[in-house]
Amino acid sequence: MRRNAWYLGITVVLIVGTFLATLIGGNSPVLGLDLQGGIEVRLQPVGAARSTAVLDKAVDIIRNRVNGLGVAETEVKRDGQQIVVDLPGVKDRDKARRIVGQTAELRFRPVLGSLANPCGITKAPKSSKSSSTSSTTASSTSTSSSSTTLAPSSGPGKSVRAPAAGASTTTSSLPTSATTVAASTTPTTAAPQIPPLTPRDQDKRDATVILCDRKGGTRYELGPTALTGKLVTSARAQFDSGNGWIVLIGFNSEGATKFNALAASLFPKHGAVAIVLDGVVQSAPVFQTGSFSGDVQISGSFSQTEAEDLATVLKFGSLPVQLKPLTTTSVSPTLGKDQLDAGLLAGIIGLVLVALYMILFYRLLGVVVIVGLTLSGMAVYTIITFLGDSIGLTLTLAGVVGLIVSVGITVDSYVVYFERLKDEVRTGRTVRSSVDRGFVRSFKTILAADLVSLIAAVILYWRAIGSVQQFAFLLGLSTILDLLISYFFMHPLVQQLARSRPLVATKKVGIAAGLDTPEATV
Repeated sequence: MRRNAWYLGITVVLIVGTFLATLIGGNSPVLGLDLQGGIEVRLQPVGAARSTAVLDKAVDIIRNRVNGLGVAETEVKRDGQQIVVDLPGVKDRDKARRIVGQTAELRFRPVLGSLANPCGITKAPKSSKSSSTSSTTASSTSTSSSSTTLAPSSGPGKSVRAPAAGASTTTSSLPTSATTVAASTTPTTAAPQIPPLTPRDQDKRDATVILCDRKGGTRYELGPTALTGKLVTSARAQFDSGNGWIVLIGFNSEGATKFNALAASLFPKHGAVAIVLDGVVQSAPVFQTGSFSGDVQISGSFSQTEAEDLATVLKFGSLPVQLKPLTTTSVSPTLGKDQLDAGLLAGIIGLVLVALYMILFYRLLGVVVIVGLTLSGMAVYTIITFLGDSIGLTLTLAGVVGLIVSVGITVDSYVVYFERLKDEVRTGRTVRSSVDRGFVRSFKTILAADLVSLIAAVILYWRAIGSVQQFAFLLGLSTILDLLISYFFMHPLVQQLARSRPLVATKKVGIAAGLDTPEATV
C-alpha cells in the first residue's frame, strides 16, 4: 500500500515537473515540413537516364547522409528520374542544402602541389607552369589557418598536435594547412564572386587535375585517385583532450592497403592527401607517418561543427550516380497548419465526448481517466520536445494522427480495469479488497492488448519511411506510456480513493455507483 503511494507521488511529480520545466524554458516540439514549412530539393542525374536500382541506392545514401546531420523525419523519395528531398525542421537550412548538393564520388587524391593562382579563373590550366601570377596568391597560408595532420589513432608516441600558428613549412610546394572543413560545394569567403575552378564533370578520376578548396582560396594540383569513399567503413567526430575535435576514419581491408600505400609514398616528403567531394577539396591533411595499423585520425583546429561535417562527408559521400541540384523550393506551412487546426479541433471534441461518457458511466472513476489522459498528454509533449532538441525529431500531421489514435488505446486500459472491478465487487468482495485483485487480473489483459499495438507499431516503423514512420513511432511511444501510467498511476490512485468510505459510498457519484454496485462496502 505504501509502495503504491510512493509510485503515485513520484509519477505525478515527475510528469508535471518536467512538463512545467519544458514550458518555463520556452521549449516546444519541432514542427515538420507540412506544419512549419522547410525546403524541398530536387536532384537530377548527370548524363544518360539511370536504372531504378541505381536511383534507389542513391536515395538510401542521401537519406543516411541527411539524417547524419540530425535532420529527423527527412523524406527522400524518387520521382521518375529525379530524387526529391524534403527537409523539415532544419535549423541550419543552408548547411543541409550543401550536404544534399554534394553528390559526387568521394575521392582521396595525392597532393602534388599548391598553385599561386587564385580560384577566380574559369578554366584550369594544363600544368602548373602555365599558371599566370596574380597580385593575390593563394599558396601562402594565413597565420590564422588551422593546421591539420594525419596520424594513427593509437600507439606510443602517436598523439597528434596542431602545429603552432605561423609555423614554417617544410616543403614550399605542399600546403601545411587545410582549409576550414565544412560540407560546402561553393566558396564561402568574403569574395563570393570567386567560383570553383573546375566544374564537377572535369574531376576525372584517373587524371591529374587542378581543384580549389571549399573556400576558393587555394588551388591544388592533385594526382589520380588513389581510393574512393566506397572503401570507407566508418567516420566519426570525437573530442580529444590533447588535440580538440578530431575525425576518425575506418577503412575496409582493401581501403587500408591502398591508404597505407599512399601514405608510404607521400610521408617521406611530408606529402598530403586531398579529400575531394564534388570537385572540391574538403580537406588536405599532411601525413605524419607512413603506415597505419588501425583507424586514421585527422586532427587540427577543428570546431565541433567542422569535424562533424567532415565526418558526415566521409561516411555518406559516395553515390552510385552523379547528381546535380535541379530546384530548391521553400514549402509553405499554411495548408498543413489548416489541417493541423482541423485535426486538433477534432481531437479536442473527441476528448470532451470521451470525458463526458466516462464521467456519466463510471462517475468518480471517470475523473481518474481524465487525470490520467492529462498526464499522458503532458508526458508525450515533454518527450517530443526533448527529442526535437536532442535528435531533431519533428512533429508532422501523421504524428498528430498517431497521438489521437493512441487515446483510444489508453482509454481501453481504464475500461478493462474498471470492468474487472465490477466483476470482483459483484462476487461479494468489498471495493478495497477488489482493487488489488482486479488490477492483477486486468493488467494481464492490458499488457496483452498493448503488446499487440506495440508490435504493430514496431513493424510499421521498421518497414515504412517518412511520415508513416513517425505515425508508428508516436503510436508505439504512447502505448509504452499507457503501460507505465496504468501501473504507476491508475492502480495506485484508485487504491487510495478506495480507502475513503465517502468516496466509495456517496450516492450517484461514488466509486460504488460507478461500478453499478451501490450496495458495496468499502
